[in-house]
Amino acid sequence: MAKTSHAPLETQLSNTQIVLTSLCAGAVAGALAKTTIAPLDRTKINFQISNRPYSTKKALKFLLQTYREQGFFALWRGNSATMVRIVPHAAIQFTAHEQWKKILKVDNKNSSPKKLFLAGSLAGATSQSLTYPLDVARARMAVTRKQEYATLRQVFYKVFHEEGIAAFYKGYIPTIAGVVPYAGVSFFTYDTLKMLYRDYAKLDYDATLNPVFSLGFGAIAGMLGQCSSYPLDIVRRRMQTDTQGKYKSIRATIRIIYQEGIIGGFYKGLSMNWIKGPIAVGISYSSYDNIRSLLRQLSTKYNNRKFL
Repeated sequence: MAKTSHAPLETQLSNTQIVLTSLCAGAVAGALAKTTIAPLDRTKINFQISNRPYSTKKALKFLLQTYREQGFFALWRGNSATMVRIVPHAAIQFTAHEQWKKILKVDNKNSSPKKLFLAGSLAGATSQSLTYPLDVARARMAVTRKQEYATLRQVFYKVFHEEGIAAFYKGYIPTIAGVVPYAGVSFFTYDTLKMLYRDYAKLDYDATLNPVFSLGFGAIAGMLGQCSSYPLDIVRRRMQTDTQGKYKSIRATIRIIYQEGIIGGFYKGLSMNWIKGPIAVGISYSSYDNIRSLLRQLSTKYNNRKFL
C-alpha cells in the first residue's frame, strides 16, 4: 500500500494553496456522492414529509412510478438544486473541518475524542449555516412536480414573494441541532477508524489510505451519523417543505410527527438512509482524501518547478 504523507507536502504549500485544494476536493467529492444517491434521496424526502407509512416495497414502487410517469431523468429532479447547494456545502465543510482541526490542535496521530467530535460538529454547523437557503430550495424541488417549481431560480422567486425571506430558514434550528451530532459522529468515526487502521498496518500517520478502506470507513461513519440525528432530519424536512402553514414551529412539528408513532414518524425512511447514507458518505470521504492528496502533490510539483 502506498505511503503518501501529507505533512511534507503541506510544508511546501502556502496556506492559500492548502485551502484551495481542500475546497476543490470537497466540492468534487460532494458532487460525486450526491449525484450517485440522488434518486434514493428524492424517495426518502417524499416519504419523510408525508403521512404515508414507509416500506422498502413502497419506496421501490415510488421510484418505478416516477420513472413511468415522468421519465428517467425525473429520478434526479432537484439534483441541479442539490448540486448548487452540495458543491459549496461540501467544499466549506471539508475545508472548515481541516481548519477547525488546526485551531483545536487536532492531529492524525494522538487526538482526544472530544476534540475530534468538536471539530466535526463545528465544520458541519459552519457549512450548513452558510448554505441553508439552498437546502430549502432543493427540498422544495424534490417534493414537487415540475409545473410548480420548474427551475431553482423560480423556487427562490416564488418562495420569496409568496412566503417571505423567513421561509428560507424554516427548520434551521432542528437542522443545526441535527448537524452537530451527525457531523461530529461521522467525522469522529472516520478519523478514528483511519488512525486505528494506520496503527494496525504500521502506516505513516498521514498516509493516504487505499480507497477501498477509506470507502468502508466512510460508510460506517455515515451509518452511525445518520442514526444519531435522523429524528431531527424528519422535523427539518417537514418544516422546509411546508407551504400550507401546517408546521409553524418545532414543537408543533414534533407533536404532529409523534401522532404518527416513534418508528412510523421520527424514523420513517431510516432503512432507506442505511442504504444511501453509507454510500454517500463513503464516496464523499474517500473521494475527498484521494482528490486532496492528488491536488496537493500537483501543487507541490508546480511550486518546485517554479523555483527551479
